[in-house]
Amino acid sequence: MTTKEQISEFIARWKPSGGSEHANYQLFIIELTELLGLERPFPATDDDANDHYRFERPVTFAHTHKRSTGFVDVYRSGHFILETKQGVTQKKNRQGDLTKGTPDRKQKRTGHGVRGTAAWDDTMLKARNQADNYARAVAKDDGWPPFLMVVDVGHVIELYADFSRQGQGYNQFPDGNRYRIFIDELHDEGIRDLLRTIWTDPYSHDPSLKSAEVTRDIAEHLAELGKSFESQGHNSETVARFLMRCLFSMFAEDVELIPLGSFTAKLKELRGHPEHAEPTLKSLWEVMNTGGFSPVLMQDLKRFNGGLFKDADALPLNTMQLGLLIEAAEADWKQVEPAIFGTLLERALDKRQRHKLGAHYTPRAYVKRWSRPRSWSRCAKTGAMCKPLCSA
Repeated sequence: MTTKEQISEFIARWKPSGGSEHANYQLFIIELTELLGLERPFPATDDDANDHYRFERPVTFAHTHKRSTGFVDVYRSGHFILETKQGVTQKKNRQGDLTKGTPDRKQKRTGHGVRGTAAWDDTMLKARNQADNYARAVAKDDGWPPFLMVVDVGHVIELYADFSRQGQGYNQFPDGNRYRIFIDELHDEGIRDLLRTIWTDPYSHDPSLKSAEVTRDIAEHLAELGKSFESQGHNSETVARFLMRCLFSMFAEDVELIPLGSFTAKLKELRGHPEHAEPTLKSLWEVMNTGGFSPVLMQDLKRFNGGLFKDADALPLNTMQLGLLIEAAEADWKQVEPAIFGTLLERALDKRQRHKLGAHYTPRAYVKRWSRPRSWSRCAKTGAMCKPLCSA
């Protein structure tokens, strides 16, 4: 088991390194795998026996009239392509001013640029594109690897993922705010577990699997909830729209489009007083439609475009229905793709009632009308406000 001392020693050993990718990268990867309790890359042989996990794995590029060969810095078939660079950290002189060197120790090697500069960012992006080209080259024989990693040795690991197995495009993983793992973050056990699973079980990070898990956990509750509303005489369109507003609110709190945990907390406050749920939810959704101060959450909220909250009506809840909503809200909605909302609602509605809605009002069609997929995707991945969905 990795100790805190081992982690600190690894960081202290590698953090000062810089400007020497070729001299350092293989040793860094070997020591990183040892730190994480993983298998080292295998030695290269005179055949392809170890090409599934090795350094400098050759790949062939086919051009119009010729072929060329490239070499992947670290390759693990079915898992990742890893490309390395190494920049330098800008030094400070004795007065604390940034400088390229100090009087006592001149910074002779610049490697791939000063970390944090535009030139360094450009180098890291080029390395990512290089890794993408390697992925295309190996795909015909080994399939598309789910992860690309770009490593500035001793400084940062960038993660990109595509779980489609079809080369649909590698995106920052898990999102644009967290795709860079800086070396000091190796103290975090969750970060170390993330890296381990990229080596051992990369598809465990596939959001569609997490969506399926959420579906299994809450579909039964939603189905019971939908049937209870319909048994009370509410028509399917009204139920579908109400549930959609509830599901979006659950998602919104988990990605902090509204304050984290605020919707679930408000539902829990209503325990014992389910008769207050209808006006409470209506008040909240009216503010989400217009933007402004919400007396329900005691927070300023941005405006949610798309028409979902234009009709802010809520359904009256009894104790059982409120409890089912709370159970659904307690699930982790961060990983849920918008298409799953439609699946959940379709399962929640009686088949005959679903048919009555017609194509225009099926939940999935309704999701597509307001979610604006491209902008929503960016929003879901970053948890940030998107102008097409929300505005000040």
